[in-house]
Amino acid sequence: MSHVFISYARPDEPLASLIADSLRGDGFEVWRDDELPAHRAYAEVIEERINGAKAVVVLWSADAAKSQWVRAEADTARAKLTLVQATLDGTIPPMPFNQIQCADLKAWDGQRTSAGWRKLAASVAELAGGPASTESPRESARDVSICVLPFQNMSGDAEQEYFSDGISEDITTDLSKVSALEVIARNTAFTFKGQSVNVCEVARKLGVSHVLEGSVRKVGNKVRITAQLIEGRSGGHLWADRFDRDLDDIFAIQDEISKAIVRALKIKLLPEEKKAIEQRGTQSAEAYNLYLLARQYWVTGNHGDPRREERVMRICSRTVEIDPYYADAWALLALAQCNLRYQYDREVDDGFAAAHAALAIDPTIAEAHLPKFKRLQERRQFDAAAAEMETAIRLGPESWSVNKEAGRFYLMQRDVGTATRHYEKAVEIMDTDFHAWAMLATCYQATGESAKRREAAKKMVSEAQRAIQQDPSNGAALGILAGGYALLGEREKAREWIDRALLIDPDNLNMRYNFACVLAGHLSDKDAAIKMLQGALATASEYHVRIAEIDTDFDCIRDDPRFQALLSTAKKRLRIEEPAPVT
Repeated sequence: MSHVFISYARPDEPLASLIADSLRGDGFEVWRDDELPAHRAYAEVIEERINGAKAVVVLWSADAAKSQWVRAEADTARAKLTLVQATLDGTIPPMPFNQIQCADLKAWDGQRTSAGWRKLAASVAELAGGPASTESPRESARDVSICVLPFQNMSGDAEQEYFSDGISEDITTDLSKVSALEVIARNTAFTFKGQSVNVCEVARKLGVSHVLEGSVRKVGNKVRITAQLIEGRSGGHLWADRFDRDLDDIFAIQDEISKAIVRALKIKLLPEEKKAIEQRGTQSAEAYNLYLLARQYWVTGNHGDPRREERVMRICSRTVEIDPYYADAWALLALAQCNLRYQYDREVDDGFAAAHAALAIDPTIAEAHLPKFKRLQERRQFDAAAAEMETAIRLGPESWSVNKEAGRFYLMQRDVGTATRHYEKAVEIMDTDFHAWAMLATCYQATGESAKRREAAKKMVSEAQRAIQQDPSNGAALGILAGGYALLGEREKAREWIDRALLIDPDNLNMRYNFACVLAGHLSDKDAAIKMLQGALATASEYHVRIAEIDTDFDCIRDDPRFQALLSTAKKRLRIEEPAPVT
C-alpha cells in the first residue's frame, strides 16, 4: 500500500518527479501515475491507490487547476482527510481547496532546506506516520514463515468475491495447523486486498520468508484456481500450479495446495497435522459455497438493516438442510436468528436451538455461545450471561463477532476500559468494520483520549466511504459517516450526511439511534437529539431501550425531563419495570 500519492497535471511532470524522488529520499513510499500497470484500467488503479494512501500530495499549477482529474483526486483526499497541497507556480488552489493551507514550491530547485519543502514534508510525515524507512520489519518467530495474500476474483462477477476470499482464508487456516510454519494472520494479509503489490516488499514489511498469491475463477460448477509460492527475498517462484476442476473437488484442491506448499518449503508434516489439514466442517461443496456466501453477507451487510439477518438466516437454513452436521453454518444461523429476535423484535427462534446444534457437533465454536449469552441477558440472568460471555472470549480470542459482542457487553456495564480492548481487537481483526471503529471512537471519547478518538473517526469516515461506494443505500455506513465527520469537528458535513441518510433510508431504526448519539454526544444539539430519539424509541425494541439507558453519548441529556419521559414511555410500552443493571 502506498503511503504517499502524487497528483499533478501532465505539463508539471518534471517537478512532480523531483518531488516524488525527494520524498522517497526521505524514506516515504511514493506512487504517481508513471507506475500504472499495463494490464489494468487507469481509473481503477487511481481509485485504488488514492484510497490506500495515507497522504495525497496535490501539486497545483495553472494547468492543474483546469484538470478535472486533479480536482477529483483533491476532492477525494479532502474527504478522506489526507490532502496535502503545494503550489508550483503561485497558483492559488481553486475553491473549496483555497480554504486549506498550501505549501509554496514556486521556483523550488530541490533544496530540502526551503520553507515550502519543510512545510510539505512535515504535513506528509504527520499524515503518513513518519518515513517508511523507519519502520522495522516484523521479526518472525520461526525460520520459515508465509503470508497468504487474498486470492484475486477472476470470475468477472464482483458477487463471487466471497468465494475467492473464502479460499484464501481456508488455506491460511490450513497452513496455521503446521507447527513448523509461521503464518501471517488473515486480517493482516487482507490489508493488501485489491492492491497491486510488490511481493518482495510485502515480505520485507511483514518479515516473512515466503508469500503465496493466486486467483480464483468460478463459473457455474467449474472452478479454476491458480497459486504460486514466492521466495520473499529474491521474488523467485518455488512452486506454482493451476487446478481446473468441478466445484465438488474444491476441498481436494485446498488440500493439494497446502501440502504442495509444505513440500516446497521442505517442512516435515506431522501425522496429526496432515489429519487436521484434511478435516473440513463439511464434505459438501454446495453447503460450503452457501456458507461462504452467508458469511460474506454477515460481515459486509448493512448493519442495522434486518434484511441482512433475514438473508443470512435463509442461506444458512438451506446450508444445514444440505449438511445437518455443518457446525459453522449452525452457529451463523444462530447469530442471525438471535439478532432478529432481540434486536429487531421479530417473531423468530432466538438462535438458542441452533447454537446448541453447533456446539453438539463442535464444542469449540466460540460464536455459538453468543446467542446463549443473549438469551440469558434478556432474561435478566446476568451472572449466567457473564459466564457465557467469558466462555466465548476464552474459546474465540481472535473472533471478530465475539470481540464485538464483548465490547458491547462491557460498554453496557460501563466498563469502558475492557470494552475498549475488545473493540480494538475487533478492528484489528476486521479493519474495514466502520461500526466497530465508531464504537471504539465512543470509548475513546469516554476516556478522554482525543488523539485516538480522532484516528478512529478518520477510519470511520474512510471505511464508511468505501462501503457507500459499493452500496450508496447502505444506511449504516451513511450514519457512521455522519458520526465520523462530527467527531472530526466538521459539523456542517455531519448534518449534511444526516439529512442525506434519512432521505435514503428513513426506516433504519439503528441509524436513527446512532444519529441521536451524534447530535447529543458530538454536536451538543440536545433538542435535535431528543427529537431524533422520539422517533427511534417510539418503535424500538427492548435492546435499544436498554442501551439508551446507559449510553455514554446521552450523558449530556440524561437529566433532561424530556429524555426521561421518552425512556419511561418506551419502557411502559415494552413492559420493562426494573432498571437496567449498572455495575
